[in-house]
Amino acid sequence: MTNGNPISIFALGGLNEIGKNMYVIEYDDTILAIDCGNKFPDESLHGIDLIIPDISYLVENKDKVKALIVTHGHEDHIGGIPYLLKQLNVPVYGTRFTLGLIELKLKEHGLVRDTEMIEINNTSQLQFGEIKAEFFKVNHSIPDCVGIVFRTPQGNIVHTGDFKFDLTPANKENSDIHKMAQIGSKGVLLLISESTNAERPGLSPSEQLVGRHILEAFQKADRKVILSTFASNINRVQQVVDAAMETNRKLALLGRSMLNVVEVAMERGYLQVPEGLLIDQGEIELFPPEKVAILCTGSQGEPLAALARLSTGNFRGVEVLRGDTVIFAAGPIPGNERYVSRVVDNFFAIGAKVIYGSGSTSGMHVSGHGYQEDLKLMLTLMKPKYFIPIHGEYRMLNQHRNLAESVGVETGNTFIIGNGDVVDIQSEKARFTRKVHAGNTYIDGIGIGDVGEIVLRDRKQLSEDGMLVIVLTMSKQEKKLIAEPDTISRGFVYVRDAEDLIRSVNRVIKEAVSNVDARGRNQWGAIKQEVRKAAGQYIFHQTKRKPMILPIIIEV
Repeated sequence: MTNGNPISIFALGGLNEIGKNMYVIEYDDTILAIDCGNKFPDESLHGIDLIIPDISYLVENKDKVKALIVTHGHEDHIGGIPYLLKQLNVPVYGTRFTLGLIELKLKEHGLVRDTEMIEINNTSQLQFGEIKAEFFKVNHSIPDCVGIVFRTPQGNIVHTGDFKFDLTPANKENSDIHKMAQIGSKGVLLLISESTNAERPGLSPSEQLVGRHILEAFQKADRKVILSTFASNINRVQQVVDAAMETNRKLALLGRSMLNVVEVAMERGYLQVPEGLLIDQGEIELFPPEKVAILCTGSQGEPLAALARLSTGNFRGVEVLRGDTVIFAAGPIPGNERYVSRVVDNFFAIGAKVIYGSGSTSGMHVSGHGYQEDLKLMLTLMKPKYFIPIHGEYRMLNQHRNLAESVGVETGNTFIIGNGDVVDIQSEKARFTRKVHAGNTYIDGIGIGDVGEIVLRDRKQLSEDGMLVIVLTMSKQEKKLIAEPDTISRGFVYVRDAEDLIRSVNRVIKEAVSNVDARGRNQWGAIKQEVRKAAGQYIFHQTKRKPMILPIIIEV
């Protein structure tokens, strides 16, 4: 094995978190990025729409960045691509279906013409400097997924992508198990493998099990069937199409992402829909309820998605009635459980029959991520010397390390790292050596990264205790108040119900202004600071609240 320069591996997202996946391999003057996803904010990030990786390191080294290689088309792997391409116009490599989904995003951002998109498959071979990239097919909950083997001067590095071992896949596309074994037999220096279900024992169930349950539910339903799943799960969508056809129902699609993804899947040959099966949402009421099925978005309880609006009667032209069957054909992502529960309750209140619950509870969902035995099989096939578990929170990464050691990876050869931590490999020796800048970039409307910690802190304060605007009318000559302070409350107290408090605050403000010394009176900033301090202390003493206080001085 050549000594050469070290090869560096690190993540800009996806470690100690679910989502925002982005991994980087660097050698000499070549940087290859793998995936660029997003994740959704929690309630502490007020007003933020999306979170994407901070790509400052790539921008600083843009001349080295040769490609973005995408393993599959889920949001947590492609959602950040338009924002990346606005700063780095690099070629994007992906499979046929994956590129179709990326193209949808680039159209929204007006980037299609300027972006070079190159289609790959499991037989493709790409050369980037001294690194050669090859691919192998894996099963997941979306079509056209690949793992990647990078043949580098230091040795072979394998990135699995998201995967499970489904021996009876619904789309008949089997994993390249023989190819994986061949890769392993030639020697794998480092395996980078996903850890989402590292805590779940056994083998992940086959997607075909879900198809049987969907058909059974369609057969038992007396009226309309409303089924919600991830739009990208085309295998699941195909099973819904098959069940509708088998039970002689027309199928309507609701939700923009469902319509867009189904259109891409049909155009590119991943979804087979018989002529005349699909109807427009405006035609639903033209058919008897027992002859209609609806496929929609919103399985995670998102308030603005089709399913939530159906549950509250706010979807124009489509109504869910007593006796209709509602099916949740997706498990709730951690953190979304209460949103899903709210939508389930709404449907029960209507009188609908609701089939919900993840995994074996309802039979309507199986995970696209491998369980412990799947992960051990991948490790056994690849036989890596070194191992980096990715795509998961810390406990998942730690459990994956235990699995790796149980099948022969030497203790001490697994690196549990965080975003930005760099593992350098040279002369077949891997070391955690340094850090590069990594973090979150917040998307708010059309702003990219313009909302930082200070703005979020202000938003948090406003959301918790509201705001007081204090308008001071002051003499330009004498620097004295010439009218009563005008105190305006927004989200702090309702002024008419708190007149005594507002009067007391105004008294404190006048005292504060009169207490500013002669030098300070020539500086409006000093007066504002004193007013903010005095009013804040008084309000906290009286109410135990800390509203944002904004003094405004009007000179007369």
